[in-house]
Amino acid sequence: MMPHRYAATLRRFWISSLESESEYQLNLVLECLAVVGNLAGSVFVLSLLFSGQSSLGGWSWDEALVVLGLYTLLDGFTSCLLQPNLSKIVNHVQQGTLDFVLLKPIDSQFWLSLRCFSPWGCPGLIAGLILVATGLRQSGAPIQAHSLLLGGALVISGAAILYSLWFSLAALSIWFVKVWNATEVLRYTLVAGRYPVSAYPPALRLVFVFVLPVAFMTTVPSQALLGAGSWHWAAGSLLMASGSLIASRWFWRFALRHYTSASS
Repeated sequence: MMPHRYAATLRRFWISSLESESEYQLNLVLECLAVVGNLAGSVFVLSLLFSGQSSLGGWSWDEALVVLGLYTLLDGFTSCLLQPNLSKIVNHVQQGTLDFVLLKPIDSQFWLSLRCFSPWGCPGLIAGLILVATGLRQSGAPIQAHSLLLGGALVISGAAILYSLWFSLAALSIWFVKVWNATEVLRYTLVAGRYPVSAYPPALRLVFVFVLPVAFMTTVPSQALLGAGSWHWAAGSLLMASGSLIASRWFWRFALRHYTSASS
């Protein structure tokens, strides 16, 4: 009964969001142009990195396109869900409207994370899928069902890690005012995921694995899709995603214990 109620609530949330956003149809054209421009810039930079060499950190051009495609896919996910929802947590805390969220007969983290859906991130999702499909087809790697299933699971894990990091940073607004700057820094730092982690110097690789787990968002899923995935890395990605979600849930409950109501 409870999952059904949440599913029905989510459907109403997103229908109302789509109805509201449909008033600004020009945004779709602008978003498509922005996605095309960003993608063209990323491909151009990638071509510069490949100039004079046939591989980048052991990755061929077509394999690197898969990594870029997964980054574009996650960026679209950010625009669809993370940006329109989690960026508002700071405002809820500052304006006192978080009180109304906490009084609703629904889980507050669910409400804050999924209340809005922006269709303007869909061009990024579509562009990412096209780029991944193009890279896989041109790479010559055999398309196997288990590779696609594992790669899909790791992409979802990467999205879960990204969500957990962003939500935990946003939850810090209960103590600090300038959290929005930190979330923007996080988003721009994750741009490093556009390229294979092995292309970076060893020190940065450690950072992108253990501090900002960019490797688990794009590089590891790409290896799985290409049929070259390691079960050790795959298990690490799944464990990190599970741990990140649990940690973000715990941290939100901990933050709420220190939240001072606007009416108190």
